[in-house]
Amino acid sequence: MMDVIRNWFRAYFSDEEAVYLFFLLAGGLLVILFFGGMLAPVLTALVLAYLMQGLVATLMRWGLPEKVSVGLVYLLFVGLLVATLVILLPVVWKQTVNLIQDQLPRILNNSERWLRELPAAYPEMISMRQVDTIVELAQRELANAGQAVLSLSLATIPSIVDVMIFVVLVPLLVFFFLVDRERLMSWSGSMLPDRRRVLSNVWKEMDQQIANYVRGKAIEILIVGATSYIAFKLLGLNYALLLAVLVGLSVVIPYIGATVVTIPVAAVAWVQFGWGGEFALVMALYGVIQFLDANVLVPFLFSEAVNLHPVAIITAILFFGGLWGFWGVFFAIPLATLIKAVLYAWPRNQDSPIVTEEGQPEV
Repeated sequence: MMDVIRNWFRAYFSDEEAVYLFFLLAGGLLVILFFGGMLAPVLTALVLAYLMQGLVATLMRWGLPEKVSVGLVYLLFVGLLVATLVILLPVVWKQTVNLIQDQLPRILNNSERWLRELPAAYPEMISMRQVDTIVELAQRELANAGQAVLSLSLATIPSIVDVMIFVVLVPLLVFFFLVDRERLMSWSGSMLPDRRRVLSNVWKEMDQQIANYVRGKAIEILIVGATSYIAFKLLGLNYALLLAVLVGLSVVIPYIGATVVTIPVAAVAWVQFGWGGEFALVMALYGVIQFLDANVLVPFLFSEAVNLHPVAIITAILFFGGLWGFWGVFFAIPLATLIKAVLYAWPRNQDSPIVTEEGQPEV
């Protein structure tokens, strides 16, 4: 057993660059695990600056000076942030409160009425006793959810303070990351060993792919959300903005997000229109949006992304989402791609002898 471990270690850790890479990855993971909450504004600002760097580079290719490009992109970011905080969030919050207070009881009442009609229509499949059990369980869970919401509302003051700090710090950090990018990159490079061929290869392979993924995902959220809002508004669906935001954010979680968001869209349409042509039109148009997103928009935006098996994607979403919440879900695919790139680029000593059970090198 010791010979097997020794041979494996010699094959994968005999190169000093492999040791550097291992400690760099392990150190980054430990920092995020133990200090991710404290460093959340820094990590968020880093992601946003990374997202906007592509637009800065585009403006510079058009002939604008670097400082002017950074200034224009930063002003665009601040404008979008203010519009989100002042216009979008209040409307979404108001529609969320109205949905919970007005629409949710109607959904529950309609669902209970529909359930109580089932025993008469299908007596051999379901009984009234089973329906009573389901209704009682739903009422109990709803009461527990109400208590959870009440206790959450009582604990919102510290959260509001944290959000205010977040809103102030993130734009400031984004500005410095954009303005002093070269200086920060040079300082970070000085902390790494001089011999870093493997690190450079992994970074070059991942830089463009992660940048394309983050920017492409942001564009996908905007396009899907805006298209859904226009479609829901034209159909006269209630809570159009709230549902459009949910549909736009659902693209963050491949395969799972679209399925989960279908429930509130269908519930609101069912309560408003009932079982009829308008309900079918809403669901058909929603299905068209999801189809075009999966088969047209995603292949166009992520044509350069590394292909990953759906099992690997879902596993990465569950794992990184459990570790880091929303950001873990958002970066699940690039992180899985990073792991794949590291495994392929990891230096291996193919010349290390394989020791047999007798203790002699295998020829």
